[in-house]
Amino acid sequence: MELFGITGTEYIGYLASLLVLISFTMKNIKGLRLLNMAGCILFIIYGFLMPTFRIGLPIIIANLAIFSVNGYYLIKKAGNS
Repeated sequence: MELFGITGTEYIGYLASLLVLISFTMKNIKGLRLLNMAGCILFIIYGFLMPTFRIGLPIIIANLAIFSVNGYYLIKKAGNS
């Protein structure tokens, strides 16, 4: 699927970037982490959709790590509440 010369895969990448960018403007840390995690999920999907796995693998690894860190701190904070 292509719209305005941009593929569906690229749209996923742009949306992921937008979510991560917006997350850094938030003051609420829980909202920041949740929005950032949504961006990470989209980046992981984007990584799997890359033309070659070799290109997508670093994107997948980095975003799995960021997702895990965000999840850890969300769970840790929930346990301390």
